[in-house]
Formats: sequence, structure tokens, C-alpha cells
Amino acid sequence: MNDWLFDLGNSRFKFAPLAGEAAGDVQAWAHGAEAMTTAALEALPQGDTAWVASVAAPALTVTVMALLRERFAQVRVARTLPECAGVKIAYARPEKFGVDRFLALLAAARMRRPVLVVGVGTALTIDLMDAGGLHRGGRIGASPTTMREALHARAVQLPASGGDYAEFANDTADALASGCDGAAVALVERSLRLGAAELGVEPVLWVHGGGAAPLLPLLPGAEHRPALVLDGLARWALHQSAAGG
Repeated sequence: MNDWLFDLGNSRFKFAPLAGEAAGDVQAWAHGAEAMTTAALEALPQGDTAWVASVAAPALTVTVMALLRERFAQVRVARTLPECAGVKIAYARPEKFGVDRFLALLAAARMRRPVLVVGVGTALTIDLMDAGGLHRGGRIGASPTTMREALHARAVQLPASGGDYAEFANDTADALASGCDGAAVALVERSLRLGAAELGVEPVLWVHGGGAAPLLPLLPGAEHRPALVLDGLARWALHQSAAGG
């Protein structure tokens, strides 16, 4: 079997071979599939089944799916399910729960411990799950990158990137980095505290996504899980294969 996993995000495009219950070596394009050259897209792997998760724009998803259908015997697209592989989603309408968040929870459920899963991409997503796989709900906010871009769009003199974190910055770029990164960290810290109160035990903190790196030093105890969505896609693929779906 030669199956591959593809994660089409709003700001990153990642793919890896399916290796048991997890993703193999991950390849990534930092600015998404739209930044890939024609030669790079045509050099995508070939195989039996392409397992795909996409939260990207519909037009981009259609383009990549067409390429994958030329290179794989079948293409299977992941979707959020109310229950799957021991995970039960809190949403009354699970189809409204982003597939990337769903797959991240599937991956986290393997350890059977309470967990707070934080995704840092275009959005900042936070989801709480207990040791039994019950999703307790979550939050969606703007990621630090999106905050910076929004500020720059409204006030062009404010740089959209750059600067270093400081508790009390003495430079505009540093102040922007500190304010936007700090806002994200504060939301995560509040979610950790209230999650511990709800569960009666402090959850472990897993962080993933292309914007995770600047936040990790500010979140002591956080575990970086860069392939979390692909690992969850691997679990979804195995579950679907076992169920004959």
C-alpha cells in the first residue's frame, strides 16, 4: 500500500506518507499550495490513496484535488464526524467544526489524557478534551500573524511583521510583537486555567500550526506537535479503512 496524507491549510500545505497510525516524514510549503510552482505541484507523490484534509479556499482545493486524482487511484476527503475513534465532538452541528480541529483531536486522543489543543495558523484555535475523548468545546480567535496584518491594513505605518517579544517594549515593532503574541498567550493561559477547573485536573498543552514557534517560549510546559493534523488524518484513514467507509 502506498498511501499519502495531504493537509491543505489557509497558510500552509503539508503532506507525508501514511506510516501506520501516524504521518511519516512531513514536507511543507510555508505559504500554502498557491505558492507552489507548477513543477513542484507536478512532482507531488503518486500512489494508491490520497487522504486529504482541507480548510483552504474552495478554488485552491479544487485545483489540488484535480492534481491528486491524476496521481492516485482514489482520493478520500476527511470530514468531521460526531464520533470517531473514541472522540466525541461537542458541537450540536459537528459539520460546523473545522476538520483540522477535528483531526488534531483524533491525534491527541491516542494518549488518553486530558488535553488542551492549540492551533496557530490564520486563526488561533483552542479545544479542550477530557481523557475519555469527550470534546468539551473551544475558542476561535485571530492568530498573532492575523492581528498584525489587520493592524497594518488599518494603519499602514504599523509594520505587519518583525519585532521581538518583551513584557514592556520600548520600540513599536517590539510592542506589536509583544501585544499580539501576548494576547494569544493570555487566551491560552486562561483556557488552561479554566480547563483545569472544569476537568478537575490540569490538561497537557499541545501546540501546532505554522505560527506556533514564537509562542512556545512563552508557554512553559507546552509540547510542540507540528504534524498533529496529519497524524489525526492518519487515524481517520485507518478508521475509515477498518469501517469499510
